[in-house]
Amino acid sequence: MKGAILDAIKDLIVENFGLEKWMDVLENAGLSRTDVFTVRDDVPDETVLEVIKSISETLNLSPQEVIDAFGEYWASVYTPKVYRPYYRGIRSAKELLLKMNEIHRKVTENIPNAHPPRFEYRWEGPNVLIMKYISPRGLVEVFMGVLKGVGKFFNTDLKIERVSPDEVRIEFME
Repeated sequence: MKGAILDAIKDLIVENFGLEKWMDVLENAGLSRTDVFTVRDDVPDETVLEVIKSISETLNLSPQEVIDAFGEYWASVYTPKVYRPYYRGIRSAKELLLKMNEIHRKVTENIPNAHPPRFEYRWEGPNVLIMKYISPRGLVEVFMGVLKGVGKFFNTDLKIERVSPDEVRIEFME
């Protein structure tokens, strides 16, 4: 994974629990308390998953609570700040979700070894979208947390349900 994921996780933990807790998380994950991850760093998937596990243990949160908190933070705080140009002109959760493949393509075209998920879309009705998550990582639960964050960022109530191992049903409650 790219270091942006751990950079966002660090910001989330430091903002909500303090720098000392972040250093505890790193140490409990088998990393140095002073490790720094930059947006372009290549970080083994296993390292990111160890950090998530360590957050759960260190902060006494369920893995699902950690994943949801990350997804919401990623979509409603981190990416609007770090990737601001890609949010220009997008006025709704629906618009952002439909542009995710294009955003991932643009963001990663100059970043070596970046492999973000891709998506296929299918409409079940005017306000019901099925998104197929395409990635060998299989992090659909993280994607669902990101969807919650997109809804939060655009102040849109989304009903999100996993309908298959790689598909999520999103109902826009407009």
